[in-house]
Amino acid sequence: MAVYTEVSFDEAAAFLRFLNLGQLQTLKGAAGGIENTNYFADTDQGQYVLTLFERLTFEQLPFYLHLMKHLATRGIPVPDPVEDSKGNILHRLKGKPAAVVNKLRGHSELAPGAAHCTGVGDMLARMHLAGLDYSRQQPNLRCLNWWNETVPVVLPHLTLDQRSLILGELAYQNHIAASSSYQSLPRGVVHGDLFRDNVMFENGQLTGFFDFYFAGCDTFLFDIGICLNDWCIDLDSGKLDTVRADAFMAAYQKVRPLTVQERTLLPALQRAGALRFWVSRLWDFHLPREASMLKAHDPGHFERVLRERLAHPYLL
Repeated sequence: MAVYTEVSFDEAAAFLRFLNLGQLQTLKGAAGGIENTNYFADTDQGQYVLTLFERLTFEQLPFYLHLMKHLATRGIPVPDPVEDSKGNILHRLKGKPAAVVNKLRGHSELAPGAAHCTGVGDMLARMHLAGLDYSRQQPNLRCLNWWNETVPVVLPHLTLDQRSLILGELAYQNHIAASSSYQSLPRGVVHGDLFRDNVMFENGQLTGFFDFYFAGCDTFLFDIGICLNDWCIDLDSGKLDTVRADAFMAAYQKVRPLTVQERTLLPALQRAGALRFWVSRLWDFHLPREASMLKAHDPGHFERVLRERLAHPYLL
């Protein structure tokens, strides 16, 4: 949550009054993340997150915002976009697309144990099922097509060993995506970015998922692979913690059991999740945009994760 577009206190106050959210009391730029401009805004009526979208367009955003509305009405704890007097949830501020959502209770658990992974696995499966009847369609914008376009752009910044690894993995993922087993995988709306800092807990209980702006229609297994690569690893080494991974998968499968094809392709989709974030972090690190409070993530982290998934695949 970097700040690319500066919003003054008075500008934010007027915007929140327009949405009937009361009198602004405090406004603070959010430092985490790298995609959008985010502010924490506290009013006399509640706590909110104000987002100005820096890459997503007015045409793309209804998919994400209405998805959150859809999931919220089905009991999934997610931020609920605020409507104006005409029922619109996508707004304009300083010439940018903008939205306001309620701030979830609790805090992120950055050192999760098996119990936290159980909660995430359970709720992810429920989210996947709740999204099955969501009518809007939009592809995952950071899928294989994007990797194929972006890897050549970041190649000049890599060592020979890194180039060999990233090109070999890209070729493998293209091969997997062309297989009949992959084509038969269950699909629907995925979060696409469900890391530790995008989930809230309070008193040990999961209170919500947020930051849906990488969501899209993809295989559920891709979402699972992304989660295993963050919630169930040692951050320093990228090594998988099988206790946490087993807890996550057991909870997920109690709600939505995996198919035979999913069980077979789980290692490949974990590798896909690692490649996706290695590529995007390389892109953000070597081709950054200017922003106050911006802190680019270390691309080397997901290089280590990918190497670990290659050396030690997790099998169900």
